[in-house]
Amino acid sequence: MFNFLSSYSEFFGPLRLFDYVTFRAGCAAGTAFLIVVCFGAAFAGMLRNFNIRAAARYDGLIPDELLDKRKNSTPCMGGILLIGAVLLASLLWGRLNNWIIWVLIGGTAGFAFIGFLDDYLKVFCQRRDGLPGKLKLLGLFIIASAVFYTFWKVPATHELMRGFYIPFFKSPFFIGAWWIPVFSVAIIIVGSANAVNLTDGKDGLATGCTIFCTLAYAVLAYLMGHKIFATYLNLPYINGIEEAVVFAAALGGACIGFLWHNCHPAAMFMGDTGSLALGGAVGMLAVLTRQELLLALIGGVFVMEIVSVMMQVASFKLTGKRIFLCSPIHHHFERKGWTETQIVVRFWILSGIFALMALATLKLR
Repeated sequence: MFNFLSSYSEFFGPLRLFDYVTFRAGCAAGTAFLIVVCFGAAFAGMLRNFNIRAAARYDGLIPDELLDKRKNSTPCMGGILLIGAVLLASLLWGRLNNWIIWVLIGGTAGFAFIGFLDDYLKVFCQRRDGLPGKLKLLGLFIIASAVFYTFWKVPATHELMRGFYIPFFKSPFFIGAWWIPVFSVAIIIVGSANAVNLTDGKDGLATGCTIFCTLAYAVLAYLMGHKIFATYLNLPYINGIEEAVVFAAALGGACIGFLWHNCHPAAMFMGDTGSLALGGAVGMLAVLTRQELLLALIGGVFVMEIVSVMMQVASFKLTGKRIFLCSPIHHHFERKGWTETQIVVRFWILSGIFALMALATLKLR
């Protein structure tokens, strides 16, 4: 859409508006939002008609009494619509001659495919655990490695990929080159995908928290694509990174639209098709903007979720005792008596606060 309209801007002045990344980002967000909102009810009905439902999630850490059996009747794999809207909006409003938009689209589609395989095995093959854990991790690592390899080889970002940008410090730190891909791929991209996947346990929880993450990284990408702003804030300038703003806006818009159907009680679940893709997309944005360490704050809720599981497993294996009543941590608060709505809204509030705190660090360098 943008590429077609911009070709006529010299003949019709108002079309020059499409040359501004902020306008295109708004169009991408609006397009993704409208696609999900307008087609969500029909898509949920189609999933219900084809009996595309998955049994209540089970990961060995959640007692059966906390599994809401009523949700077994809710359609899953709504992530197909969610991610489809993101990809379509990005293609419509992104500069298709820019390599960044294609890497983000390709990576997100790859993560969605891994999630789709997992959902397919759960729904159609009645395998409660879906894709074997090791095979799923292998697939995530392959896609994440391909994304990082592209970032590493492209001249525009090659030098930036050699160093870490640490919050509160003006200059990057250059360490052993082999540490960079290990950290960026294993901990950031794959870790982010799994963290969002673990968070997706309550209606609207992962979706709402992702909105704040994507908007924060949209701001960072916009600042890094503007030489004056980047220089003033001691951020690395990356030519062409403004297309990441369009992608992040589409991601946020689609998530807002999905909340229309996914808020409690949910009309459909995104499934691993959506959660792995959302987490992978956030991780890719973190690596691309070189703000991987800041993800620990921007995605504070996701960090809480995955760390709570790691602590619970480690404590139980080492001491035989549990730190939390249940993990991931949102189930701990459920055991404490919080309602589902209280858990979700309070975690949204935390996510918004974390995102604002992360952006505030830009002036503390």
